[in-house]
Amino acid sequence: MNPKNTLQIEYIARIDQVLRFIDENLDLDLSLETLAQVANYSAFHFHRVFKQIAGESLNTYILRKRIEKMAGVLMYRPEISVTELSLQYGFNSNSSFTRAFKKYYGVSPTQFRQQMPSRFSKIRQIESKNRQVDQVFEEYICNINDLKNWIKMNAKIEIKKFAPLKLACVSTIGVQGISNAYQELLKWAVPKNLLGKESTKIITIYHDSFKITAPEKVRMSACISVGEEEKVEGKVHLTTLQPGKCIVGYFEISLADFEKSWSSLFVWMNEKGYQKAEGNPFEIYHNDFREDPNQIAKVDFCIPIR
Repeated sequence: MNPKNTLQIEYIARIDQVLRFIDENLDLDLSLETLAQVANYSAFHFHRVFKQIAGESLNTYILRKRIEKMAGVLMYRPEISVTELSLQYGFNSNSSFTRAFKKYYGVSPTQFRQQMPSRFSKIRQIESKNRQVDQVFEEYICNINDLKNWIKMNAKIEIKKFAPLKLACVSTIGVQGISNAYQELLKWAVPKNLLGKESTKIITIYHDSFKITAPEKVRMSACISVGEEEKVEGKVHLTTLQPGKCIVGYFEISLADFEKSWSSLFVWMNEKGYQKAEGNPFEIYHNDFREDPNQIAKVDFCIPIR
């Protein structure tokens, strides 16, 4: 392999390790020195390599991830106050948190929570002050009803408990990179005959939510299940799908219907009173849609719940 390509693969692997560390420790002091140690680089070299791979400076990335994490809590954890959130994630005051939050979402944390209620029934408590608000209300209700009808017609939903599952993964930032991530993963997996095993699962993990993260910044992982002793190399890393309870919606749909199916499953979750857990949503594929004459994917959409 070209030495330059080898070095780039090493950069990607080390920065991906740092991204996972950041995700798991957003409420801690994520200093340049600490993260450089995780990457095993000098602080100066790490800062340069991080921006090259992640597409953002370290401070910008950490702030964005914290704000997005807090937006998710605002959406799904109504019992946690804005003050608690701001203190947990290192803001000195509500006002400093509010300023940072408004730069990303254009509204205050309180307004964000009101505009994106965790239970859709709450929308009925809004008092319409003019025709424009009436129209928004009507469009919202129509959209929710459409999603409810969609999931009734297209999904089989169960609550399942998952055991721990060891995965080999290639991660990417931005939806445009997931195809290349799978190519890299399969280039590693095919010679090992992992696809020939009936027990093998192909999974996409979403580390960010499209509701709060721009598509070009959403981090995703292309994954394949492996045995405990499997060794990885290059861009491929190991992770474990944590055990827990999930809402699982089974769909047989085209790729164009994935977004609508995810939205409808979250509506179903809220309607039934379930609360999302800390884990990341993921998809489990039961076929290769490219081999289907109608390009239909048979897939489980999984939302971890508490």
